[in-house]
Amino acid sequence: MAHYFAFGCFLLLGVAGSLAARTGYRGGVPDRANGYEVPARVASDPVLRARANGLVAFWCTGSALLSFAALVPLGRVVLRGGSGSLSTPGLVALALYGLVVVVVGAYPFERIKHLGVSAER
Repeated sequence: MAHYFAFGCFLLLGVAGSLAARTGYRGGVPDRANGYEVPARVASDPVLRARANGLVAFWCTGSALLSFAALVPLGRVVLRGGSGSLSTPGLVALALYGLVVVVVGAYPFERIKHLGVSAER
């Protein structure tokens, strides 16, 4: 049963990362209507806006690809009808891998917060 849950989590992470990357490629990161919090300095400066969009596009694409890559081994177990299983060390490795995916996806948003601060100095 854990493999179904992990499959769903990685699928959701992949979709969320893809949507965030799409927003970055379209240049919508500094737009508050999209739900992203950016410093006023980043929203008003075209160079920082472009940098913010590039950061989100690059890192969220990587996060989505890492997330979708995890679906391959999980999909094999799910397609077998759950007859295969994941060992406890395998589940721990999968959880750590999920943590890496989340950190990679969250990095650009933390970096954007510091773009506005570093530009003021």
